[in-house]
Amino acid sequence: MKVYEGANIRNVAVMGHGHAGKTSLVSALLYAAGATQRLGRVDDGSAITDYDEEEVARKMSISGAVACLEWGKTKINLVDLPGFNMFVHEAKMAMPAVEAALVVVDGVSGVEVVTERVWSYAEEFNMPRIIVASRMDRERADAARVLESLTKSFGRAVTPLQLPIGSEKSLSGVVDLVRMKAYTYEMGGSGKGKEGEIPAGLAAEAQAAHEKLVELVAEGDDALMEEFFDKGTIPEEHLIPALHDAIREDRIFPVLFASGLGNIGTDKILDFIVEYAPKASEHAPVAGAATPNNGEPPSRKVADEEPVSAYVFKTVSDPFAGRISYFKVISGIVKNDATLQNFTRNTTEKLAHISVMQGKNTIAVPEVHAGDIGAVAKLKDTLTGDTLGDKAAPIQYARVALPEPAITFAIEPKTRADEDKLSNGIHKLMEEDAMLRFFRDPQTKEFLIAGTGQQHIEVIVSKLKKRYHTEVNLKAPKVPYRETIRGRADVQGRHKKQTGGHGQYGDCKIKMEPLARGGNFEFANEIFGGAIPRNFIPAVEKGIVEAAQRGYLAGFPVVDFKVILYDGSYHDVDSNELSFKMAGRIAFKKAMEQAKPTLLEPIMAVEITVPDEFAGTIMGDLNSRRGRIQGMNNKGGNTVINAQVPMAEMLTYGADLTSMTQGRGSFNMEMSHYDFVPALNAEKIITQFKASRGEAVEDEE
Repeated sequence: MKVYEGANIRNVAVMGHGHAGKTSLVSALLYAAGATQRLGRVDDGSAITDYDEEEVARKMSISGAVACLEWGKTKINLVDLPGFNMFVHEAKMAMPAVEAALVVVDGVSGVEVVTERVWSYAEEFNMPRIIVASRMDRERADAARVLESLTKSFGRAVTPLQLPIGSEKSLSGVVDLVRMKAYTYEMGGSGKGKEGEIPAGLAAEAQAAHEKLVELVAEGDDALMEEFFDKGTIPEEHLIPALHDAIREDRIFPVLFASGLGNIGTDKILDFIVEYAPKASEHAPVAGAATPNNGEPPSRKVADEEPVSAYVFKTVSDPFAGRISYFKVISGIVKNDATLQNFTRNTTEKLAHISVMQGKNTIAVPEVHAGDIGAVAKLKDTLTGDTLGDKAAPIQYARVALPEPAITFAIEPKTRADEDKLSNGIHKLMEEDAMLRFFRDPQTKEFLIAGTGQQHIEVIVSKLKKRYHTEVNLKAPKVPYRETIRGRADVQGRHKKQTGGHGQYGDCKIKMEPLARGGNFEFANEIFGGAIPRNFIPAVEKGIVEAAQRGYLAGFPVVDFKVILYDGSYHDVDSNELSFKMAGRIAFKKAMEQAKPTLLEPIMAVEITVPDEFAGTIMGDLNSRRGRIQGMNNKGGNTVINAQVPMAEMLTYGADLTSMTQGRGSFNMEMSHYDFVPALNAEKIITQFKASRGEAVEDEE
């Protein structure tokens, strides 16, 4: 492939709801441009951008993929992004690498949940949006209904720039409402349209749509408005540049029609991208993070003359090629075998064998210019979100902010051999998936894996098995309860044991009192007159700490209490550290009997976003989960509910929210604080603990 400069490059994110036809459309665009020899299909696993074995097996995109094509004198980089709720974070991660979004909607379903989500991502990054109503050859596909759905969701700026010729199985082409020409195709053909006159049956509708378009374009420009009133239209040579500006400024969101599987309308989409999508070099200067010296963040123009800098927007952990880093060159020219500084990690990297990606295949290139997308394998320390560049001109670009994972499972290897491979496999997967977490709960001692939802975790488990030959079991994590006291106690703990030779003797008197939440543990020594020798006092504290770790009611650590050691006695011969440690344990147990022990549970701060019509259902459900609503606000047709809910009630919330909102709700949560467990719930937890220990459960009557 030739090397292209920024002015001849278009970077486009292809995004939308799952099964809207994004991957099929990308396959058709590549085939129409001659970048592939056959029209790839998702169903038979031949799509260029769905190459991972999980994607092929599930017939859905799980992670973003890059493919490129040449159209005339322009290179178009297409970033095909997943459209399922669990994987849509990949779309946000790719935003810094592109200048325009191709938002694909299904010709039957119109706007769906994730369409709205990815639209908001593009809005957040001030990105022009081109809408493609795909799969227009499907049964019940309806252009008028799709346009109505789009206008209702995204406003009157949504306007068709094409009309489909025919519908459903008889779809045969499109009418270009700018040039007022018709283009007809063979179903499943080369994707090259045959130009002709608009069919008589569509002429009136096309004329009305053209006039509406001209009026909308003229609205933003007084000179054009005057021309429009004088002549009743705007000539093509004035309309095209005005439309170009209106699309860049988000005053118009154009709608095109196509069929990916039928390869209809694809050449016109490529023409449209070249003509109306921003050039890579037109991107506004990109600001870096503030520098510690003067606080003024540096910035770079997207130009070859600037110092070299690149942003790594994706990492793939390939079992054969190792770690592959996908980067967007923000400024300068990245040459083969260049040595660049990783400003995020303060290390040096050598970029050997740089290439451009065509799905999973690499095409070697000598250099990558500002505005283009490249890839390189086997960087030592570089991960997603890192900035590489010229050591003499430091800059660090901001990472994309992602929410915290929403669901957590306990994970345990099936065999000892799996245990040895688990950590390595998961850490490799974490390099390529920014929403995956893996950690050990210090209290429950379980290994936990967290992700965006159950399907996300299932994909990870499947990859562990296929790629790294590691099998694991998943189960709901244990809730890390804690124990505390509500009252005070004053007790004596005495340990006395007489055996042959030296005996054991330790005696201490302690007071116990509660501390505020988060106080954990305090130990105060108020011994006077040497009642206990100074060298034995740490042993008393150690005995209490060890006993507190093992719990009193249900085996959970005791927290938020204070112990005052105020008296005791010792024996000149029989006293030692072990004796006083045992005395401390005995005193702790006696004090817990008196001090009104109780259970604490973790309370989560939860933020739930749902369409307005589900708000009542969700609030009712939160109340049934012992949740406390903290606040609500509206945000573009969605209700955002903030609540505090016990963790024990949220273990299966991801699946429950999906079923309550038809997959249109999302949530994130993080630990807030600990609070008392209601008596009835506490009783059940204590009973379960005793049953698991085989202890007799006392009859409550």
